[in-house]
Amino acid sequence: MQIQPLEPLGAVVSGVEVGPLGVADVEGMRAALAEHGVVVLRDQHVDDTAFLGFLQSFGELTFTAGETPVDGFPDLNVISNVGRAEPPRSTFHVDSSYLSTPPAYTALRAVEIPSRGGETVFTDQYRALRTLPAELAERVRDRRIRHVVTGIDPELLTADDETAAEHPVVRPHPLTEHPALFLTTPKRCAAVSGLPDDEAADLVATLYAHSTTEDNSLAHAWAPGDVVMWDNACVLHRGDHSVVVGDRVMHRGMVRDHGPHATDHATDRTPDRTTGASR
Repeated sequence: MQIQPLEPLGAVVSGVEVGPLGVADVEGMRAALAEHGVVVLRDQHVDDTAFLGFLQSFGELTFTAGETPVDGFPDLNVISNVGRAEPPRSTFHVDSSYLSTPPAYTALRAVEIPSRGGETVFTDQYRALRTLPAELAERVRDRRIRHVVTGIDPELLTADDETAAEHPVVRPHPLTEHPALFLTTPKRCAAVSGLPDDEAADLVATLYAHSTTEDNSLAHAWAPGDVVMWDNACVLHRGDHSVVVGDRVMHRGMVRDHGPHATDHATDRTPDRTTGASR
């Protein structure tokens, strides 16, 4: 495995083929994801069988309620602009952060890429925390954000499905203990511990603006054969659909947790079922 760091975050990894992985490659990938946040695997001209086997190497998968599954692959879902009158909307977020154990990893496989636009943009939440002004860093110390579900038809949820969870604003990575700023799109941040609603909303907006600046972002321009995986514990992401020309089709899969060496820094509860919000 060879790792070429990108700036300001992420890495291109070579020497790994998308498909079922051995233990050494899984551990190497976990370490690369925890350090760099995003891993780009190029020239992976594989089908969904190989993509699914790759994801399952990391552990149990989880699926987003309300998404369109890939035909024959119910653990994968389709993200597409084909046939839409309006482009998809996406703001920086963490996948399914309203779960007490949010998905550890998300991966996309490029099926069709547009002739222009359609980048996926990531932000470094380690750096976001490191660069917080001292007064703001003190203000978020020991506080928690209540994350809530949005974008899911209530009829798709059952009594066993989680719809809210609290997470530390400063959350150590489940594998490395390295702290990162942990928040999501403001509409899913319903409350901040110890603050009235108006102050909580202002604080979330300030943190969100700070963490999503251009100099803290990596815009991945998709190429045929790309597979991109990221660690939801240390990055935010969004799809940039603003200037897309042509069809953009991705297949997505999510890994439920960080594996046997992970430490839970969210809540004491482990969900019985996992659902996600539409991306």
